[in-house]
This record gives sequence, C-alpha cells and structure tokens, in this order.
Amino acid sequence: MTSTVPALGTLTAEGSALQAVLLDMDGTLVDTEGFWWDVETEVFASLGHTLDDAWRHIVVGGPMTRSAGFLIEATGADIGLDELTVRLNDAFESRIDHALPLMPGAARLLAELAEHDIPTALVSASHRRIIDRVLPVLGPEYFALSVAGDEVPRTKPHPDPYLAAAAGLGADPARCAVVEDTVTGVTAAEAAGCQVVAVPSVGPITPAVRRTVVPSLDVVDLPFLRGLMTDLR
Repeated sequence: MTSTVPALGTLTAEGSALQAVLLDMDGTLVDTEGFWWDVETEVFASLGHTLDDAWRHIVVGGPMTRSAGFLIEATGADIGLDELTVRLNDAFESRIDHALPLMPGAARLLAELAEHDIPTALVSASHRRIIDRVLPVLGPEYFALSVAGDEVPRTKPHPDPYLAAAAGLGADPARCAVVEDTVTGVTAAEAAGCQVVAVPSVGPITPAVRRTVVPSLDVVDLPFLRGLMTDLR
C-alpha cells in the first residue's frame, strides 16, 4: 500500500457532512501498544538497562525518534538512535509475526465503512516497514491510502500526518473523523482540525470540544461518526 494516491476530489457521504475517516493503527485497530513496550524493555535489557514502567506513558503513541531518543537519554544506554531504531523495528516485526490481535470492533468497523464507500485512511506514527507488515492482517482493501511516521516532515503529535491523509482523500480536515487511542495522536488530529474519537489504550484521555471519548470501538459505527458532524451540516 503506497502512502499517496491521486487527489480524489471532495468525497462527501450522501446525507452527511462526514467526508472521510482517518484511523490510527497501534492500539486503535491492532492491539500492539503493549508489544512496543515489551520490545523496548527487551532491547534495553540486552543493553544492560531496566526501563521504568512510568516511562511507558511518555513514549506511547509517539514517533520512534522521540520514544527511542527519550529512552536513550533516560537510561544513558550506549547506542545511537539509528541503530536502536533498527533493533526496535526488527524486534517488533518478529513479535507481530507470531501474533497480531485486532482490537474489539475493528474488523466490524472497517467492513461497515467499506460497505458504505466511506473514504478511509490509515495514519500511523509507525514506520512504513511496520505498516506494510500490518496491512495484510487489517485488509489493505479497506484503505484508500496510508501515511507512515517516516513519510511526513513531522509526525504525531504534529498535524502533518492527518493533514496529508485528508489532502490525499480530497477531504476537508474539519469534515474528517479521526479515531485515536493516545494523547499524542489526539493532539495531532485536533491540531489538524479534525473531529476526534478517542479510545484510550494506555493512559487516560478526557473529553473536550470536538473530542468524544468512548470505551471501545464496539460503540463506534457509521451513524456515530456521522453524528459528530451535526454542527457542520
């Protein structure tokens, strides 16, 4: 799955202001946020360092460069950022080769969006190599495009990934619904001007203007997402 597609024009769902749905990957569609922490813990253990569990909330949901850089600084590990990034991605790929569980409600939601021809994008802080390993499990046919963290000038918590996805779908960011699981991702989506559905995976997320917090994807369906756009009709 490539990261860009030709502009499709403004794609409006009939009878709704909803133009597109933009979905985070780790912790939102696939149950992998814990995988990343396990991998980071294992890699740093091999370097002779123990990670403080309190750091998990700092590194979750962010770009590899930020989380890996923080852990190098916090532990004082003798390893460069580039080498650590490769080791973490290698270990993560090995982990998902053995198991890659979907989050509850993910498969049903993707199928529903496809059934109603809702333009959908996968927007992740993970690198392209990781996205391309996960897409076959999610179903690449469900996504018009995907945006990886190493394909934009600035990744989450900056708005660039969501702005790129909206532009690729020819959609107004204000008429896009974003589904995220971390504060980092929510921050990126809100900075892009999107409506946000937060499904917290690790740390708490509080409701706010243009932000709805739900316990799981089981309660998110197309009528729910269209309802977020009521004020934009």
